[in-house]
Amino acid sequence: MSRAQPVQHIAQTTFTVHTRGRSLSEVTSRVAEAISASGVSTGLANVFVQHTSASLLIGENADPTVVADLERFFARLVPDGDPLFRHQDEGPDDMPAHVRSVLTGVSLSVPVHNGKPLLGTWQGVFLYEHRHEAHQRKITVTVTGH
Repeated sequence: MSRAQPVQHIAQTTFTVHTRGRSLSEVTSRVAEAISASGVSTGLANVFVQHTSASLLIGENADPTVVADLERFFARLVPDGDPLFRHQDEGPDDMPAHVRSVLTGVSLSVPVHNGKPLLGTWQGVFLYEHRHEAHQRKITVTVTGH
């Protein structure tokens, strides 16, 4: 078991992802770059997307059918244009995008080991765009540790 050590360093960076509309964009390499640039060897990275109609998730990054299956699942769970929703200021995908974001989350914690994200073999970090139109989404990575 390793000995607890105090936080000696905090670094923060923000990057922009240009989405293609409703889809998942893998951002693992961008998060890894932010962690590496932080100078933190062991610690924790908080990854946060600054939007209410996009989210973050850690998921399978080896088989692209997983991404397609996730979208089919969410299309069934939270369909666009559902008459349940009154908020439609920006169209029929507006409120469903907010619900999808709440369900999947806007932040992640990723352990840092040897200056790299400590992810499993098939895990990747994804930005999930919930709107049909393309957007520019800002992601902030805050790394703490030593």
